[in-house]
Amino acid sequence: MALFVLAILVVIPVDRGIVGHKGMQLGLDLQGGTHLVYQADLSEIESGKETEALDGAIAVIEKRVDILGVTSPLIQRLGEDRIVVELPGIGKVGEAKKLIGQTALLEFGERVADDSEEARWTNVLGKWKPATAIIDGKEETLSSAFFKENTYVSRDDFGRIQLMFEWDKTGSELSKKITGRLMNKRLGIFMGDESLLDDNGQPIAPVVRAQITHRGQIEGLSYSEATELSKLLNAGRIPVPLTSIYEQTISPILGAGFIDMSLKAGIIGLILVLVFMMVAYRLPGVMASGALIFYIAVVMSLFKLIPVTLNLAGVGGFVLSIGMAVDANVLIFERMKEELRLGRTLGAAIEAGFNRAWPAIRDSNITTFIACGILYWLGSSIIASAPVMGFAVTLFLGVAISMFSAVVVTRTFLRVLVGTRLAQKSSLFKIYWEKGK
Repeated sequence: MALFVLAILVVIPVDRGIVGHKGMQLGLDLQGGTHLVYQADLSEIESGKETEALDGAIAVIEKRVDILGVTSPLIQRLGEDRIVVELPGIGKVGEAKKLIGQTALLEFGERVADDSEEARWTNVLGKWKPATAIIDGKEETLSSAFFKENTYVSRDDFGRIQLMFEWDKTGSELSKKITGRLMNKRLGIFMGDESLLDDNGQPIAPVVRAQITHRGQIEGLSYSEATELSKLLNAGRIPVPLTSIYEQTISPILGAGFIDMSLKAGIIGLILVLVFMMVAYRLPGVMASGALIFYIAVVMSLFKLIPVTLNLAGVGGFVLSIGMAVDANVLIFERMKEELRLGRTLGAAIEAGFNRAWPAIRDSNITTFIACGILYWLGSSIIASAPVMGFAVTLFLGVAISMFSAVVVTRTFLRVLVGTRLAQKSSLFKIYWEKGK
């Protein structure tokens, strides 16, 4: 009873439980949002450090997603070199990709000296190549990879917006060499394959007036652009190149329809199961129905506390588990009926029914657990994995709790029932258990 009351306090109200203060976490297909899958290029990573690099990329993505203020995002590994990003409530794939997919947010470039040189960027100011210098015998490109994560937005004496940044040790040496070489020449600033533009839509490429060693500033951005860029820069640099290989946008209107249909399906399924158990097994069926209510409360509380992200397939797994939750009770009650026919007392029939039905209950549920494990493993190795994994998780939890509710809760109810007058009314148990009848 204590566990049931605690579960109810976690579940109600659904959007914020009295205990735990957590709402039900809905997947993209129910809430709407963006589903992205990235593939990481690990070819340049030292052997044995691939996992570390991928974990680092996930950590940076999490920081960047926090900037969007997304509630309950899902960011996890998929297979050996993929990352899944689910952003509930974000309907613009382009916005999410722009935020997440940049490897080095800003790169600095210098003008191509002549047409024979290969250019990486082209804008109205000409052709550009990465600004590089030799540091410790290795050619390095000047980029925001060498920024300290302490950028901020300021204003100069004339009220113009400035994005202030500071170089780390390597960046300071790079900047000193490059700005010294490019004195009175332009230093272009690029984001990915595009020029960083000012609030007038013009490429930002300031003329170097002095050698920059420790810190610098970027002018020309609007306040909102500078603020967003500062947050992204402070979120860190993704250590490996990421390529978007799958994207999907889910409409929140479609999700609302799914929630309504899922709720109706769950209620109808629950009512049908309760009616069947009470009609087929009478008083034991009422006990099993009480255990089923207990089961639903506990499972929903676990969904909130773990938390489990409920997608449409996950809701389907939960609804399916409601029907499966009474399987154990059916096996137990049929064994009880056999024992009662043999002339055992109700108490003895209850104990024998549970003991003799247990091996079948255990084995059938173990096979279901194995199937859930296989589904989860398969889901973790394919791109569109969320529905498969959601179904596996909710079904696994549902079957596990159903074993407890059937073997412990229903058994406790029936043991309490043995000492009451109701136990003497054979009609409530569907059959007569007196010897010879």
